[in-house]
Amino acid sequence: MVVIGRLRAKPLLAGQLLCGLAAAGLAVRQASGAWGDGAAEVLRAVVAGNPAVTVLIAAALAGVVHFRRLWRRRASHIRHDGSLLYRGSESWPLALIRDVVVARNGIGIASLRLVVDDDSEVTRALAPLYMLEDSPEAVRGGVMFAVAGVRGFPAGSAMN
Repeated sequence: MVVIGRLRAKPLLAGQLLCGLAAAGLAVRQASGAWGDGAAEVLRAVVAGNPAVTVLIAAALAGVVHFRRLWRRRASHIRHDGSLLYRGSESWPLALIRDVVVARNGIGIASLRLVVDDDSEVTRALAPLYMLEDSPEAVRGGVMFAVAGVRGFPAGSAMN
């Protein structure tokens, strides 16, 4: 196995912490008027109080869940064995990879994506840029070098 890129954990820890603090702060704000009325009234105030704040609490909790899922994948490296490119439990044949591009998703988060030649028009997410420990250019170059080795080119940099 050849490791091409490593993923960082600090942004994930910070994301979990910030989303958790936001959810707790919003819940305390939502329940502030019902503190002396008992636990059932506090819960009702949090769930059925101001609908905008309830939606924000749900969004913050969804953020905690999202960053927790990413936290579980933090130890997965981008690596290859000469025939497949791996990231965690996902893998792609090196022979089918045409390019690695930087693209933004619907909310503006940039990530490295694989252009795979499998008759689909969709790119495959490799890793968000904020999670990469190495520079995106280095990871892209490593992937393209591995692809060039599979295709029989003498050097991956000749393709760039």
